[in-house]
Amino acid sequence: MVTVGLAFISALVAWSATAALAAYAQRRPSASAVGWLVAALGMAVGLSAGVIGVILGFGELTFRLLQIGISLLGPLYIAWGAVEFGVRSAQGRFTSRLLLSAFTVVPLVILFVDRVSGHFERAFPAMGEHYDLVPRAVLGAAHVLVIAFLAWAVIASARRLDGDRDRLTELSVLGLAALAALLSTLVGRVGLDVVGPLLALGSVAALWGACALAAGVPRRSAPRDDYDEYDDGADGDTEPYDDPREKPVRRRRHTSKSADYDDYYYDDEAPEPERIPPRLRGVITIYTLVDGQAPEFDRLTDAVVAEVSRREPDTLLFACHTVPSAPLQRIVYAIYRDELAQEEHERQPHVMEFARRGPAHVVATNVIELSLSGASASDSLVSMLMPH
Repeated sequence: MVTVGLAFISALVAWSATAALAAYAQRRPSASAVGWLVAALGMAVGLSAGVIGVILGFGELTFRLLQIGISLLGPLYIAWGAVEFGVRSAQGRFTSRLLLSAFTVVPLVILFVDRVSGHFERAFPAMGEHYDLVPRAVLGAAHVLVIAFLAWAVIASARRLDGDRDRLTELSVLGLAALAALLSTLVGRVGLDVVGPLLALGSVAALWGACALAAGVPRRSAPRDDYDEYDDGADGDTEPYDDPREKPVRRRRHTSKSADYDDYYYDDEAPEPERIPPRLRGVITIYTLVDGQAPEFDRLTDAVVAEVSRREPDTLLFACHTVPSAPLQRIVYAIYRDELAQEEHERQPHVMEFARRGPAHVVATNVIELSLSGASASDSLVSMLMPH
């Protein structure tokens, strides 16, 4: 009875994690989120088959589904998601996707069609007790690839470790992902009777924790490894610039016949604008209003703007614009210090109240999420738009 309860709880948690990851992947799509979603879905299906097995007794179908879910898809896609999360090299990611394809299609076919032997009981079965040599070899190779993927992701992330909090969080995410993959692999290979469902529950919980922690790590849109030497001047032949005014700038030279460019030279009178931190997040929301509802909608947005200015220091800019050529449109533009600041903004009572009351005045809403790559603004702009 204990085994049935643990198996049911582990399957229920796996389905809950799948639903949460589906929502997260839709909201903030990324390869790592998709990989972890597939892993959670595979484990949920496998553990659901495990529930049937511990209640009615395992058979060929429930055994195959359990092994495919917790021995193949679960650990393999957890590890691949870790590579997508921790590795910045485009070539490395491409290689991992090729390996993932090969170790998904071929093992799936073999595990579905190869002969299953032995007597089944109601405990979680071990892989080696019922599969022949070929499926065991294929799963063994897949598990070696899982270990290689996890080690690769951890090493790639650790190489960038410079004491930054985000880097430490990355390693924590990868540690939880590794724990989830290894626990799932252990259950599939050994079974462990009543302990099997408990370890499977731990695997799902570790995966869920890794995804929740990953949501707080700002992601970079471009690989950083290829450009580290230019970021800090520590490697290669490029020397660091202590003063931004010493950086070479390019000036346009106008002639009577054409316009061309001079070579780079140092210009003390033309400082380069200060670089914008890459963690900034931007959101543009376009509202199309119901005819006659513009005054009430404007009143709601004015209240939100006032509360943001008063209570949200990490919301750097929050402004609502009218469109002269389209009186029924409003454009809200927001810039947040980082992803955590954006999530904190969305949890504020005044924002939740606007989300509750605003739809009554709106026909359609379009949301565009931005990752700021560069900008230039005067010091007075933000103070004028967002007086504190």
